[in-house]
Amino acid sequence: MPSSEELSALLEPAATVLITVECQQGVVGPDAALPQLAHEARESGALANVARLVAAAHAAGIQVIHAVAERRPDGRGANRNARLFRAAARLPVQQLTGTPAVRVAPPIEVAERDLVVRRLHGLSPIQGTDVDALLRNLGCRTLVVAGVSANVAIPNTVFDAVNRGYAAVVPSDAIAGVPADYTPAMIRHTLALVATVATTDEVLTCLRPPGVRPA
Repeated sequence: MPSSEELSALLEPAATVLITVECQQGVVGPDAALPQLAHEARESGALANVARLVAAAHAAGIQVIHAVAERRPDGRGANRNARLFRAAARLPVQQLTGTPAVRVAPPIEVAERDLVVRRLHGLSPIQGTDVDALLRNLGCRTLVVAGVSANVAIPNTVFDAVNRGYAAVVPSDAIAGVPADYTPAMIRHTLALVATVATTDEVLTCLRPPGVRPA
């Protein structure tokens, strides 16, 4: 774990952006396409911790980006080149543009100044989307990555951020995947090699004025 000084240096508000990954109704909500993942995100406390991070970012004036994965009803432009995509196309809950499934899920609150970036293809919120250009225009140096899943989208986000020169911070208890024991293994053996790993409380402490304890 990083020292509080190291983490605070990384999380300078003017150069930090928080990205929430696929924290949408159709992924982590009560009627999600993948109930096991949704259950893990909620029962582990990861979704609640994402909401805490978002609220703290709003209070600290840190930019928040919500990365949403969706699909056109006709499927145009969507990937079909991997088993994951073909399986997703057969699920009973589809992440269709304009439906409740692609709305950011409670308890996360979306502020007016937040940016919502939607993608129709691929596995990463950064590759092939507007996110990289937005981060550069915002003066971002550190990207805090939270959400789902630890299996695919979270490592993709971290790798793409690092490959583009950003420092990545991963709050270990604000991401989730399946099975439950996969997430800590992914963090320990993969993400910790390329990102700064901390807890939500440690990140929140750096985002709040001295003497104010995390909620």
